[in-house]
Amino acid sequence: MEESHIEEGESQNKFEVAPALISVHPSQKSVAVTVGSDLRVFDLIESCAVNLVDESDGPFRKDSIRAIRYGASGKLFVSAGDDKLVKIWSAESWRCLYTVCSEKRVSAVAISSDDSHVCYADKFGVVWVVELDGINEGEVLPSKKGAPLLSHYCSIITSLEFSPDGRYILSADRDFKIRVTVFPKKPLEGAHEIQSFCLGHTEFITCIAFVWNPELTQGYLMSGSGDSTVRLWDITSGSLLDTCEITTLTGHSESNESEPPAQVTVTDICTISNSSLAAVAIQSFQGTLLLSCDLLAHTLSITKVIKIPGESFIPTSISVSTSTRLLWMVSGASNLPGSNHPGFSRVRAISLVETEPSSILEDEQIPGGSKLLEQLQGKVAIEESVMSAAAEAVREAMSSLLMKKQYSEEKREFRKRTRNDKKTTQ
Repeated sequence: MEESHIEEGESQNKFEVAPALISVHPSQKSVAVTVGSDLRVFDLIESCAVNLVDESDGPFRKDSIRAIRYGASGKLFVSAGDDKLVKIWSAESWRCLYTVCSEKRVSAVAISSDDSHVCYADKFGVVWVVELDGINEGEVLPSKKGAPLLSHYCSIITSLEFSPDGRYILSADRDFKIRVTVFPKKPLEGAHEIQSFCLGHTEFITCIAFVWNPELTQGYLMSGSGDSTVRLWDITSGSLLDTCEITTLTGHSESNESEPPAQVTVTDICTISNSSLAAVAIQSFQGTLLLSCDLLAHTLSITKVIKIPGESFIPTSISVSTSTRLLWMVSGASNLPGSNHPGFSRVRAISLVETEPSSILEDEQIPGGSKLLEQLQGKVAIEESVMSAAAEAVREAMSSLLMKKQYSEEKREFRKRTRNDKKTTQ
């Protein structure tokens, strides 16, 4: 191994700050929130908390969950994270079907459109694939083992996504690139055909999502980054179609015109099904942006800036179902140092009906109401100062993990001499 910063990442305190995450069932049957190692699910049909059943042949979760996702069909749900466990759940019975033990900490997950494969990426830049044998609710299933699918050379993979038509799997990393790989017919033998690279970001990429409609089944790719931009791509050729600068639009620009505007990080992108709209979460911004994508003109434009007044609510994750225009958001973090609330979450929702003005729902207007909030947030009220501190802690943790570190020549030579993989065993 040649990049010692990867070794440092593995040796960091396992209780580092982790952002709260949210994911919504494609038909809005349930909502899942994670805070640290805690997975909380609420059933919107029965209006009750979900009891998770884990009888799989594998260890229980101990450390922070870093990635969650429902499958496109709504039958599967996957959670994975710092404890090197990938849990594959039935999103109907909420039994854990499989536990996959990863070699390294997991940073991203994806589920194929036919639910036949689950892919996960680790912090060494390797994407693994697990082949599923179908869902059998009556059996306790054995542990699965992932097979290597593809690799980014020693670069943390931040996001995984299947193309809408299932032909490609896309992987984005902290080294500014997006790889578009043909998903093979025999994934367990590896993916060896690269379709393209999407190159143009100047900082780490945090999130990718497809915007598409029934007439354009493959769609176009949107990506968010630490370089203050959202970009639009043609994945077949890797061509950059448009770039949307978001710094000045969120009020983060510097008042001094002689200095360049401070960069902000796009933390999440959520595209609205059968629509040209996408919601964007931005680090340190109390609200969300709505972007519109003209699929014919290949352009991105800002439709609306939605600010959430009255509290320090800065979304750490956003999600929307394919059947509604309700944007779900969560703000929060786990493992906050020196806090009486080491892990917490706050859930909000915004109605995105295109024919009406967007409206921020009050707590009693959110589907599931107080029962949902009690399950997903917990019973403890969180002070404004704690929410602000959590947002700053998440920002620092992301910067430490994904920002490329700069070293002097002397320090670089010292690090080369003291690399762990160069030490000989006696």
